[in-house]
Amino acid sequence: MAFSLGPLKFPSSLVCRATPTTSSSSSLAFDAAYIKRAAELADKSAGFTAPHPNYGTTPAELQAVEAAGESCRGATAYLNMEPNHCLADQAAVSALVQAGIARVVIGIRHPLQHLRGKAVHALRSEGLLVDVLGEDLQCKTVEEGLKSCLLVNAPLLYRASCRVPFSVLKYAMTLDGKIAASSGHASWISSKKSRTRVFDMRGRSDAVIVGGNTVRQDNPRLTARHGGGHLPQRIVMSKSLDLPEVANLWDVTEVSTLVATQRGAKRSFQKYLASKGVEVVEFEILNPKVVMEYLYDRGCLSVLWECGGTLAASAISSGVIHKVGPDMLVSGFLQPVPDLTPVIPSVDETSAIDPTVSPYEASIIFFYKTWDPYGAFSNFSLHPIQLPDENGDYYSWPSVEHYYQAHKFVGLDDPVAKNCLEDIKNSKSPEEAARIGRRTQRQRPDLVRPDWESVKIDVMYRALKCKFSTYPNLTSMLLSTAGSVLVEASPHDLFWGGGRDGEGLNYLGRLLMQLRSEFLSDSAPNADDRSLRLDENKVQKLP
Repeated sequence: MAFSLGPLKFPSSLVCRATPTTSSSSSLAFDAAYIKRAAELADKSAGFTAPHPNYGTTPAELQAVEAAGESCRGATAYLNMEPNHCLADQAAVSALVQAGIARVVIGIRHPLQHLRGKAVHALRSEGLLVDVLGEDLQCKTVEEGLKSCLLVNAPLLYRASCRVPFSVLKYAMTLDGKIAASSGHASWISSKKSRTRVFDMRGRSDAVIVGGNTVRQDNPRLTARHGGGHLPQRIVMSKSLDLPEVANLWDVTEVSTLVATQRGAKRSFQKYLASKGVEVVEFEILNPKVVMEYLYDRGCLSVLWECGGTLAASAISSGVIHKVGPDMLVSGFLQPVPDLTPVIPSVDETSAIDPTVSPYEASIIFFYKTWDPYGAFSNFSLHPIQLPDENGDYYSWPSVEHYYQAHKFVGLDDPVAKNCLEDIKNSKSPEEAARIGRRTQRQRPDLVRPDWESVKIDVMYRALKCKFSTYPNLTSMLLSTAGSVLVEASPHDLFWGGGRDGEGLNYLGRLLMQLRSEFLSDSAPNADDRSLRLDENKVQKLP
């Protein structure tokens, strides 16, 4: 008997069936078929999970065994990719073990080096039989299953190996080699079926890139309204900012727009775009490679290029395009990019926050995405915390980010603010909670509590302290960094992160060092009763 695990918000990439008692060619064919089914389920979540792989932020294994219940006892689980397993996140392996799964078949090992093989080893240590395609299982049908796993995880594989998001170049071309009609408008040389397919491609992408010519000539919206997917961020690349003041892309009511330009270009127009809610990012030299490196740092998995010929040629020559249209892969990989980690604040000033930091011998620990070696330090890590809600009742917040975003709207007697707060509480992932909170703050600043700027550091610290106090393994991880400078390596959040060039304030890193100092003081022999709490004025005075 075989069963797949039912419809979920993020379709599970795991399938289960009763474990066979003998190994045979028919059994291998079954394994290959179910692995392909797992890959198909994972593919349904494309576009919804960035920066995570295609199965969402809640582990697919946990979703699957909860849906299957007692049917898991003695069954074989099929995973298209090895799950995450580290000190801070062991939910996937624990779910499989506790559910009574007897055998696990894995399509591919995890592409990130510090996670590769960890879950396989943990499952085998628990007594489960683990088979990996291409290693423990080899035959022609198994190769087909392996290919399915590679294709569905292509965005993550390219991102891990090339250190840029997986990039697809979409363009329409006439038989005589033209990519636009004589009027200059490209949208009319492709069929209705092709244009509908574009909406689907957008819905599977985290961002869509166009150039200035496309904005001027086509005035696109770049929505995914026919694709059934999410709305990707719109990105415009323009060195000169010779762009119209009125354009569909400047309407950020439903989805954000980012304009990438060269440093110093048309300051007045930059201010105009900012007033419309459009984010403007300056680069010393604007080209496709630096933009893709920047989007990599922002956590993008997949990017769709819908630009004209000039920008497309530049992107191809830069080596950042991995796929052209639906069928053809471009050979060649981009070499790993140079180290773009930010410069930390002055070590002397940092030691004022945490005395364990030596001014001359301090090492630097960067963290950003939850899959990083120290990713559990992120406010986006999936570690539920118990703290009071807007009514004073204790509530299980799915993450620190849920708590932080919700508290922007606490205490306001406005139905829209209350609805926003409930939407954040019910968000399925920290990323979704952040999108709701940030979008509402941008569109309706009047709904944000008036004291937010003065209390947001305390709100974040309260949530972080609860998280690290709740999970002993996180406390141990934090204490193991004593003497090191902690830097939140976000390239675009200049308040909580370090920024691209060290210009960020790194408040998240500073709060974690403050918390570490407090924990060390409390655990030290003969420590007095004093509590090292956050001194907001002291922290805010640091540059």
